[in-house]
Amino acid sequence: MTKPGDAEVSIEVRDGIGHITLNRPKAINALNHEMVRAMAGALEQWRGDDAVRAVLVRGAGERGLCAGGDIVAIHHDAKAGGAGSLDFWRDEYVLNAAIARYPKPYVAIMDGIVMGGGVGISAHGSVRVVTERSMIGMPETGIGFIPDVGGTYLLARAPGQLGTHVALTTARMSGADAIACGFADHFVPSESIDEFVAALAAGPVDAAVAAFGRPAPESDLLAQREWIDAAYSADSVREIVDRLQASPIEEARKAAEQVLSKSPIALSVTLRSLRRAERSPSLEETLNEEYRVSTASLRSHDLVEGIRAQVIDKDRSPKWSPATLEEVTGGAVDAYFAPLGDAELGLTAP
Repeated sequence: MTKPGDAEVSIEVRDGIGHITLNRPKAINALNHEMVRAMAGALEQWRGDDAVRAVLVRGAGERGLCAGGDIVAIHHDAKAGGAGSLDFWRDEYVLNAAIARYPKPYVAIMDGIVMGGGVGISAHGSVRVVTERSMIGMPETGIGFIPDVGGTYLLARAPGQLGTHVALTTARMSGADAIACGFADHFVPSESIDEFVAALAAGPVDAAVAAFGRPAPESDLLAQREWIDAAYSADSVREIVDRLQASPIEEARKAAEQVLSKSPIALSVTLRSLRRAERSPSLEETLNEEYRVSTASLRSHDLVEGIRAQVIDKDRSPKWSPATLEEVTGGAVDAYFAPLGDAELGLTAP
């Protein structure tokens, strides 16, 4: 087993708990392929190990659990042909499914920033803990990508249209919002996290949750559900924007501006992905579809351009193609869902 400080993800067993600590604090613990492989290997080893009664996942440093996948690496790989990113996503999505079906308690401390791939390694767990510092989201449409890691499955199951709002605007959820939307279970104040972890080592997971869990604050997002449901129930992104712009509510008009700043093709594919995920029979089936969508995204103009604008050049001025929602065709959206033949992810629900 790797020890803390030795690797980008440290893995060890103490007091019956399998500890997984993402250990890239300068990058807010952004996931790369080796980290995904290390996590998958540990979970598989511990599955049948009677000395491990629960798994605990945390992020090193003070900023958060995980800022998502290493999108700079994806940007470089996409420009070079994209084979590495496809391998990364394949293993990552298999890991997401394994977490959702894990036979032992899987405790994720979702403190601080938890974005994209960070959601995939936490929100599918069985014991999901948030704090007053939690900032949770799926920011993909802002870089010309589409929510993945099973995110569309979770977003589609949030109350009403809250998940659609979060996906299209890339809004950040508080800990209370995450509980309201089904991304988390328990609220523990950040000052109590270390004591909570100590309680996990001392006794049952349920006892630790009972001792340190507190009532979550009111969800600001849930309180806005009336106007969110009214706008985001539309069948197209264009109609959603029109409804938001016509609303007398200031937050709705601000949401319209946020949506319009994102990639038009990514928005359109995301909306269809969410509607399809809502009808999906299993997380595995949704992950299979997300893999098709991610494969198509890797060949797109907007993914490379979006990452360039946000994190490479940081000019925050992406030149999307198509440039407007009106220019996005049904055929262009269809292409993102095309079967991959022998390259399918191929997950099956147990």
